[in-house]
Amino acid sequence: MSQVTLQSLSQEVAALREHLAALAAKLAELEAAAAAAPSHAVEVPAEEPKPVEEAISEETLAAISAAIAAYLGKRPHIRAIRLVSSPTWAQQGRVSIQASHRISPQHHQHRVR
Repeated sequence: MSQVTLQSLSQEVAALREHLAALAAKLAELEAAAAAAPSHAVEVPAEEPKPVEEAISEETLAAISAAIAAYLGKRPHIRAIRLVSSPTWAQQGRVSIQASHRISPQHHQHRVR
C-alpha cells in the first residue's frame, strides 16, 4: 500500500474543490437556462375520477351462481350483481373470527380436605 502524505492529501482536496466548483457552475448555468425558457406547461384542474364499471366475466358469474346454488340447494336466477361497499361485511367477518377463538371457561373442582 502506498502511504498517504499530507501533500498528496492536499492535492486530492484541491482537485475535489475544483471539480465541485465546476459542477456548481454547470448547475447554475442549467438553472438559468431553465428559468429563461418559456414554460409550455398548462395547469389542468384536478377532476374526481369517475367510477369505472367493470364487466363481470362469465367465469365469475358461474362461480357466484354455483356458490348460491350450493347454499340454497337449488339453481338461482340471477338478475343483477353489484358491489356494495359497507363496513358491515368487514365487521361481521371480524366477529366471526373472534367467535371462533372463544375459550370456554374452565371449571375448577375444589377439593375439600
